[in-house]
Amino acid sequence: MSHATTRLVVHDRGHELLGAVHEGESWAAAARRTVASRHADPVPVDLSGEVKQFVVDHDNRVTVRAMSRGDLPDVTRWRATEHVQRWWSGDGAATLEAVTEKYGASIDGMTPTRMYVAEVNGRSIGFLQDYRIRDYPEFAMLTPDPHAVGVDYAIGETGWLGRGFGPRILWEWMPRALRRFPDARSLFAAPDHRNAASLRILDKAGFTQGVWFDEPQSNGGVATMVGCTLDVATVLA
Repeated sequence: MSHATTRLVVHDRGHELLGAVHEGESWAAAARRTVASRHADPVPVDLSGEVKQFVVDHDNRVTVRAMSRGDLPDVTRWRATEHVQRWWSGDGAATLEAVTEKYGASIDGMTPTRMYVAEVNGRSIGFLQDYRIRDYPEFAMLTPDPHAVGVDYAIGETGWLGRGFGPRILWEWMPRALRRFPDARSLFAAPDHRNAASLRILDKAGFTQGVWFDEPQSNGGVATMVGCTLDVATVLA
């Protein structure tokens, strides 16, 4: 589908503002143009369909900030929840000591990975990590674009699951990633193929599912992952 035929709708307090993506224009830019007279910043609801769905959210402020060591007790608690532990067990035990050992150096800026905390209305609800895929050569060999920016994420607070904040959190993270890596042309995530919730979040945020690959795990097993790519020029630029 060409940009000229891509349609979108921005929902704002019961109103539906219809728009279309011009040739060479990103979905994000088209959504902002569609609501320009309202001085609002639309965010994605579902970008997976033929019509790209955005909303102007007047009630919830979603932000992403750098993680500090003071966040590690929260991260430990999130890692211990059943829904996070299932997919993050490869990062070690969900104890404060193990979590500090795993993420402390990245928090301090001593590894290629950076850690973030996601907040809604000032309340911390989850975390993310990002990195240039080529900085991890063994992983880069499995992925389609070693120059892409990789991201992993989790909503830790169970009360905030299933409320549409996953795509919003990724959307808030994306400008940070592009400031850190301004030459990046794509963003990449690779959830386990059984992680339907994470795959749906990526679909809604503008990622496209692609190659499946087997990734060796620290416990000696192998997990089948689904590579999901967001084209920066199409969605964000």
